[in-house]
Amino acid sequence: MSESRGALDGLTVLDLATLAAGPWVATFLAEFGADVIKVEQPGGGDGMRRFGPQKDGVGLMWRSTSRNKRCVTLNFRVPEGQDLLRRLAARADVVIENFRPGTLAGWGIGYEHLRAVNRGLVMLHVTGFGQTGPYAPRPGFGTLAEAMSGFAHVTGPPDAPPTLPPLALADGIAAAFGTYAVMIALYHRDRHGGEGQEIDLALYDGLMRFMEPMLLEYDQLGTVRGRTGNRIADSAPRNTYRTADGHWVALSGSAQSIAERILEAVERPELIHDPRFADNAARVRHMDELDEVIGGWIGRHALAEVVRRFEECEAALGPVYDASQIFADPHIRARESLVAVPDPVLGALTLCNVVPRLSATPGAIAWLGPALGVHNEEIYCGRLGLSREDLAALGQTGVI
Repeated sequence: MSESRGALDGLTVLDLATLAAGPWVATFLAEFGADVIKVEQPGGGDGMRRFGPQKDGVGLMWRSTSRNKRCVTLNFRVPEGQDLLRRLAARADVVIENFRPGTLAGWGIGYEHLRAVNRGLVMLHVTGFGQTGPYAPRPGFGTLAEAMSGFAHVTGPPDAPPTLPPLALADGIAAAFGTYAVMIALYHRDRHGGEGQEIDLALYDGLMRFMEPMLLEYDQLGTVRGRTGNRIADSAPRNTYRTADGHWVALSGSAQSIAERILEAVERPELIHDPRFADNAARVRHMDELDEVIGGWIGRHALAEVVRRFEECEAALGPVYDASQIFADPHIRARESLVAVPDPVLGALTLCNVVPRLSATPGAIAWLGPALGVHNEEIYCGRLGLSREDLAALGQTGVI
């Protein structure tokens, strides 16, 4: 960690969630100094430990999503485990969970049960469809959110099937919304003398919030927007283009000044005043001709020359990177957007640095995802006052 103890030093978070969205919220808080206790079922733990690529038996995403967390095991499906969880919650500020609605309450550790021992507790529920509504009992995953939010319907070429993202997009967006929701609830509690509260977050909520333009369009105009490939219906130019040496670049000219600079960059300044391209509305109507002009010029030049020319004209353009190009990019290296962190098994793991960057209280990565239950003694004995004999007995009965 940095010399600063972190902006969230003193904040205690219980991470009961599994896989992506909920644990990411806890990760974001941990990066800025929150004391996050990752609570996992004995035996297998969070499925993220085994999810995705592995090296030498180590789940790479586990190492990242559980950075800065202390890991304990606890079977809170049994009374002894439920009692320990209530004791942990009594000293916590936040609990994050992603069980189906009513599951924790059925075990005697729902919000009302935990609130009885801690009136200031903030509890974040991350589920597929939220705590209310006819779909609330359904199992839900990010893929369903990406479909039902409208995202997949408008993603991909017009003549191809709806396209799902090749990453946990809905989970990531939900995690960002969940993190700031937790901070809002804590601010209300601590600034305004309020109590804790529940936060109800469905996986589709955040992604659908960004689909609002097409929802407004339907509401007011009755239009159902379809797929447009790399174009968007409201702005031109906006597309990907292939260079003479086989690379791809992306650009957008939604602002008038940028669109004019793009035409200068492709050596067609006279088209700035052409009625077909004079403003955004005209450019949208003549996307095909505009793409032919831009794509034709880019297709006759190598990537280095395309980037140089667009920089010279201060026109917005970026290469379409694969992972190797991200690692090699000098700007990404200079900003330390990727950082190598020591790992006891892998030696080091290069992963995304903390986002966002704060000048006075920056976040930091202190350690990567720990082994299952490695902090049991530290938490149960050090925090709850159990003896080592108590701990051994809990282990023998499968409670931890």
